[in-house]
Amino acid sequence: MTRIYACRLSALVLTLALDASHLNGQPPFVAADDLLVGRAAVAITPTEETGGVKPVLDELYAKALVLQKAETTAAIVVLDLPVLNRRIVEAVRLLVTERTQIEAENVMISVTHSHTGLTPGWAGSSSFPALSPPKDGKLAAEAERYREFLIHSTAYAIVAAFKDLQSARVSAGVGYEDSLPFNRRFLMKDRTVVFNPGIGNTDIVRPVGPIDPSVPVVYFESVGGKPLATLVNYAMHLDTVGGEVYSADYPFTLAKCLADVKGPDMLTVFSIGTAGNINHIDVNGPKLQKGPAEAARIGIVLAAEVLRTYRKLKLIDMGPLKVARETVMLPPVELQPCDSERARTLADRERSGGKKLNLLERVFTQRVLFAEAQEGRPLDVEVQVMTLGNELAWVALPGEVFVELGLAIKQESPFPVTMIHELAYDWIRYVPDRKGFHEGSYEAINTRCGPGGGEALVEAAVRCLLELHDAAKQAID
Repeated sequence: MTRIYACRLSALVLTLALDASHLNGQPPFVAADDLLVGRAAVAITPTEETGGVKPVLDELYAKALVLQKAETTAAIVVLDLPVLNRRIVEAVRLLVTERTQIEAENVMISVTHSHTGLTPGWAGSSSFPALSPPKDGKLAAEAERYREFLIHSTAYAIVAAFKDLQSARVSAGVGYEDSLPFNRRFLMKDRTVVFNPGIGNTDIVRPVGPIDPSVPVVYFESVGGKPLATLVNYAMHLDTVGGEVYSADYPFTLAKCLADVKGPDMLTVFSIGTAGNINHIDVNGPKLQKGPAEAARIGIVLAAEVLRTYRKLKLIDMGPLKVARETVMLPPVELQPCDSERARTLADRERSGGKKLNLLERVFTQRVLFAEAQEGRPLDVEVQVMTLGNELAWVALPGEVFVELGLAIKQESPFPVTMIHELAYDWIRYVPDRKGFHEGSYEAINTRCGPGGGEALVEAAVRCLLELHDAAKQAID
């Protein structure tokens, strides 16, 4: 593995490294039927040079895995950030295609959704952006510096992983951990649906949706048995550490525990599943469910299940490596006649320095302003699917997707192990299913599409999965 794990690289060094000749060219020659795997990680924690400083609890990384089989090369990248946008993804893909043989459509990029990843405004998006974000000044300059640093850091991680390609074998399986996640949307006694109603709230009747307790695990090792990488996927929000610090949240402890067992050279890549309505809060549990200790507890419990799953992994048949993607046109946001007037009133209050908007007022106003700018046009997004043989698949979806939609994809997937990465390509806020839109509450307000958008993502993902499974079956037969 290229020894850049845990290093900090300046923006200038990254630019020079990407242009260096030793990172260009072809990977080592191997037999055509071999699976090649390369991995690398680059620290992306903001510094004073790259845009702002906060205390660092643990480093943030861009973690890259490159796969090559026959004539196909593809990359899976996960960033320890809260959100991502298409501008960054497309810029990274362009740099990578200029410096490797990886095609742009074969680069899958997503984020973990760590809420302690960045200060609002960086990476081109924010969890709660201002209604009128500054176009100049200190914050705008910091955001642009970090954005450029992030683009080059992510591309560098992929290029370095490409140069690390080596013959490997892969095994996969699915664990089960149901003690950590909770559906955060609840039916209340007044028959409304509320998200995160609070620990010990006596008006709660029941949760209105399921969880996804599955823990897909993919393990790569060299032909000599050396651990190379472990990919772990889990559907639960990363909003545990809290406070004004940089932290990867519970995946940090997960990676540390697995490294203690498999060795420090093995790269652990965590990706978040469809967790738009799933978090770690137990409304019947203790009042304190926040902080580094809680994140560590979650990481240890999840690591224990991965360690148990290691013993159940099955070697994956070395079929073809395939990638497909589809542009999906999501229905536009639906506005009611009075929405625009209310949004303008709220926006004027914010801009004039009046009473600060609460969370629901803010996301409502943002949604209306977005919808008005769209002028009724559908929102185009990307669904991406990568498969290895006829047993293993990765699906990348935009936005914070309701767990019901992820479960639907897994139900229809012909691949026994299907990892679903949400928050890929572009942040379109929440993507509820039709039932979630009807129930309302925070997630149904904080969205950039209308009812049916989530189901459209499911249909596109399943089409790609079926197409690639048929192609793999024909190739293997």
